[in-house]
Amino acid sequence: MKHTTPFLAAAAAVLIAAAFALPQSNRETEKASDKKAHRIVFQITTPDTVAYRALTRQLNNVLAHWPEAQIEVVAHNKGIGLLEKKKSNVPAELAALKSKGVQFVACEQTLKQLKLEKTDILPESSFVERGIIHIVERQEQGWSYIKAGF
Repeated sequence: MKHTTPFLAAAAAVLIAAAFALPQSNRETEKASDKKAHRIVFQITTPDTVAYRALTRQLNNVLAHWPEAQIEVVAHNKGIGLLEKKKSNVPAELAALKSKGVQFVACEQTLKQLKLEKTDILPESSFVERGIIHIVERQEQGWSYIKAGF
């Protein structure tokens, strides 16, 4: 028993030192994360206008933490309603987010399928030929992916 006491004391000392070192490591990781160039692509495919409001809150939350984040929102399928002049319940919020650098992207394939014109889409939007392909390409370029909606 006498031989194990020094070992246990040394092990306890190592554990205590590690416990104090971890918070410092976490702070360093958080600081490094804040300096990293964040690129995030959000996908919206739902017609749910409650989800549109939630998405604008999420985007503002991300920008509050990482003001320099590069963010794109790709709307396709039924999510195109987010960017439709007649259906969007958040056009003012989208304009404000656009002024903060958020890019909104409408899928041209969806427009064709729904017989919509580019003029039916809010002016804050740009266009890609196929939304899902654009999302995959962004992921291949190292962008983080977030599925918006519920």
